[in-house]
Amino acid sequence: MSGDVFEPAHDGELLPIYENGLDVLVSWHPATRVPAGTPHGATAICLIPTGQVVLVRTKAGLWSLPGGRPEPGETWEDTLRREVREEACAEVTQTRLLGFGRGECIRGRDLGKVLVRGLWLASVDLLPWVDEFEMLERRSFPAAEARTLVRDALAGGHKQIITRMFQEAGLV
Repeated sequence: MSGDVFEPAHDGELLPIYENGLDVLVSWHPATRVPAGTPHGATAICLIPTGQVVLVRTKAGLWSLPGGRPEPGETWEDTLRREVREEACAEVTQTRLLGFGRGECIRGRDLGKVLVRGLWLASVDLLPWVDEFEMLERRSFPAAEARTLVRDALAGGHKQIITRMFQEAGLV
């Protein structure tokens, strides 16, 4: 599917995903209003001063945007800054909330669970790489290549959510 074109997610559009034995409907929500659900972390398109996008490679060998789940008491932005530091060994210097991803489990062990993730654009300065957390490596890519690498690693409706993130960031 590499190189395929995906329409960006539209506001509130329900997009199906099947992964890990769960059926989930994901949707994009504008940054102006947090959708109902349990806060479930932050993910960011991280730009270095050259304009390239920083990706991290997971233990499964897939390229991903840095991000993760909140720790007790963290705000959306606190989570973003900590996860980018841990996963990408980068210091966030500026942020812009692009929107929210909302996922509602409609079948499987998490039936009825609704999780919301903040989706961000962040300017970052790279720190020395330390193989300390769950990522194997960090690299930077031109925006179009980064979008394709991340999108190709994702299932179902997540592809349209990523496309919308890059669109909102002005990187399409």
